[in-house]
Amino acid sequence: MKFRTHNCGELNDQNLNTKVMLCGWVHSRRDHGGLIFIDMRDREGLTQIVFNPETHQEIHEQAHSLRSEYVIQISGKVELRPEGTENLKIPTGKIEIHVTQLKVLNESKPLPFEVNDTKDVGEELRLTYRYLDLRKEKMRHNLMLRSAVFKTIRNYMDNNGFTEIETPILTKSTPEGARDYLVPSRLNAGMFFALPQSPQLFKQILMVAGFDKYYQIARCFRDEDLRKDRQPEFTQLDMEMSFVDEETIFSVMEGLMSQIFEVALGKKIEIPFLRLPHSQALKKYGSDKPDTRYGMELVDLGELVSESSFMVFKKVLEAKGAVMGINVPGGAQLSAKDLDDLTKLAIDYGAKGLVWIKKQAEGFQSPVKKHLGDDLMNKFVETLEAKDGDLMLIVADSPKIAMPVLGQLRTTMAERVNIIPKDKFNFLWITEFPLFHYNDDEKRWDSEHHPFTSPMEEDLTYFDSGDLSKIRSRAFDLVVNGVELGSGSIRIHQPQMQKKIFEILGMDESEVKQKFGFLLDAFQYGAPPHGGMAPGLDRLLTLLTDSPSIRDVIAFPKTQKAICPLTSAPSEISPVQLRDLHLTIKE
Repeated sequence: MKFRTHNCGELNDQNLNTKVMLCGWVHSRRDHGGLIFIDMRDREGLTQIVFNPETHQEIHEQAHSLRSEYVIQISGKVELRPEGTENLKIPTGKIEIHVTQLKVLNESKPLPFEVNDTKDVGEELRLTYRYLDLRKEKMRHNLMLRSAVFKTIRNYMDNNGFTEIETPILTKSTPEGARDYLVPSRLNAGMFFALPQSPQLFKQILMVAGFDKYYQIARCFRDEDLRKDRQPEFTQLDMEMSFVDEETIFSVMEGLMSQIFEVALGKKIEIPFLRLPHSQALKKYGSDKPDTRYGMELVDLGELVSESSFMVFKKVLEAKGAVMGINVPGGAQLSAKDLDDLTKLAIDYGAKGLVWIKKQAEGFQSPVKKHLGDDLMNKFVETLEAKDGDLMLIVADSPKIAMPVLGQLRTTMAERVNIIPKDKFNFLWITEFPLFHYNDDEKRWDSEHHPFTSPMEEDLTYFDSGDLSKIRSRAFDLVVNGVELGSGSIRIHQPQMQKKIFEILGMDESEVKQKFGFLLDAFQYGAPPHGGMAPGLDRLLTLLTDSPSIRDVIAFPKTQKAICPLTSAPSEISPVQLRDLHLTIKE
């Protein structure tokens, strides 16, 4: 049986007088006197179909029973719409199909929400009936774009000499920064597989195996607290290359991003991307993933206030802290309550308080005006380049607190005063991350990225001096519009250096052998220098579609409680399954 000759987004005025067959869903219905108009929908778009009682009375009566989301098959003739009724917003907007045959392929129950409705529907309800939600134009567009982006990636990687290789989903539990999802083994009682947080170790082993250029569009799993840009299972482009430096990886990734943005948005993005060392990113923006679409850069005010009698500043500087500020264009419009809320927000972020100064035509307004004096506030104006109507925000604290607090206030205020340019994408590489950071709670050193990241060669002397905080890594992040798209690095490929890193992280020989022995063994058989990265494709698609949540670019996502409302997963399993897995549930 032949179902259709065309799809619902294909026909136009070049098909006039053609006899066609279409299949799809009833999208909307309008009764205009005797005529019944229905917008018929499939994956490719909409076509208006018409039921005329004067030419086909029986079919017209049949059409009265059609309701939203009925699945139908029609035959008819392509004709021009009457003059003045065209809809030029859609490709089929100049024509309509005058129906000569109608078959209802399936009916639909009354809907929990309208598929063609633009009103907001609660996410829990949307995800429970995800198959209906995915029929919406926005969701259809998102998933079709996802497919196009993945195709672009595969074509680009193939054209650049990469080999696509799959790595295991059932693998070994190794510490990679988040909790593993564990899978009990039926055949090996008391043993567990882990779902991969990333294919990190396998892609390094593929370099040892001589594959030189590897990639895969990889599914990854992390059992961590969720937010709008996180999912327990996510997709990344995983890639690794041998005999490369950072610039080679940057070049490959910049070329790929350029192609993706041209395919997805028809946009040309400027390459090469800006490079910004991690320490400079913190000093200028208070963040290692700064949004550079707007200014409001952090300014060190320490020298300006060094002679100030204001005790808050004085005590901080005596303790070798920092006094830093930003200027918020147009921020003087904020009310007293707004500024109280802003101060509370700064305290929530970790600061002890917040100094604010309004620069107005009639003078300054600030709760600490008398402590600062006009002379110092005028110096702030000059240094922060403030104008009438602006708001200066100052934080005095240790640099580790002052910079990130101002960085977060910078983002908050940019949104509040609406200075973020729309439809603009600013890419940059954040480079020279610290190799380690000190864990104050556990009194030990942790890896800033992961333990397989190579240190900068010129910083190797700090291993001997013991000043580990000064060792920079050959790690880098790709950031766009304040979103970290992915991390990468040049890896350690020598077993001696890898063992040294494990020792610093507090792992003894038996723990290293148990968790990473297979990698260290591989390194002893001629491991080449190598590096790579893994941009998150869900986050990238969230940006490309301007979606408020990562869940809007994934077909079947989990909620923030890691639940699938559609299938009610996770769910209990039977006693037989538990027995086979050698497990019992503790009451």
